[in-house]
Amino acid sequence: MRGVTESATTEATGPAPPPLVPAPGAEQHVALDFANSALTLPGGQSLDLLATPEAAARWLAERHLAPPGTDLREVCARRLRALREQVRALIASRIDGRAAPSPALGALNDALTTAPAASLLRWDQTRGLHRVPAHPVTQLVDHAMAVLAADAADLLTGPHAERLAACGSAPCTRYLLRTHARRHWCSIRCGDRARAARAYARRTRTQTP
Repeated sequence: MRGVTESATTEATGPAPPPLVPAPGAEQHVALDFANSALTLPGGQSLDLLATPEAAARWLAERHLAPPGTDLREVCARRLRALREQVRALIASRIDGRAAPSPALGALNDALTTAPAASLLRWDQTRGLHRVPAHPVTQLVDHAMAVLAADAADLLTGPHAERLAACGSAPCTRYLLRTHARRHWCSIRCGDRARAARAYARRTRTQTP
């Protein structure tokens, strides 16, 4: 099955990236998981889970936003990456208490209104009357982006918005929902790294003449 009009017949190349432990809140809000699909690893290395059409299709399928085996072209992956940057900009502005950037608001609203949300009524001789999604397969990416944008809007305006935080362990760039007032780490690994950095800084201060 083809996912979009711009689909191709190329097969996924290379192994899937190793599974990452979702940041707190990412399992509740797919938009938070979406924002965290570009991240910085220890050592300053970058990982983009939407870097290629194959990777983007895999990411969507794993979150039930596209059928398994969907084929995408680079233009589709590029649209997803562009929306992700705007979602990240809105999350960052919400955390920092700044005004929401106008381009990010426009991009999110465009994604919200591109794909119809209501299922339509259809009839055929085999199934009789039945409901089908308003978006045809050729608009799959539009639908996925609308779902992601709607969840981002809910996250940014709902009761969880006050718990949004950036991971406090450099160089990590992931966002999370705080589980308690003091936790600002997206994973145990990042927490251990932050504690180790603080311990090293204390030792350095005490050893300085």
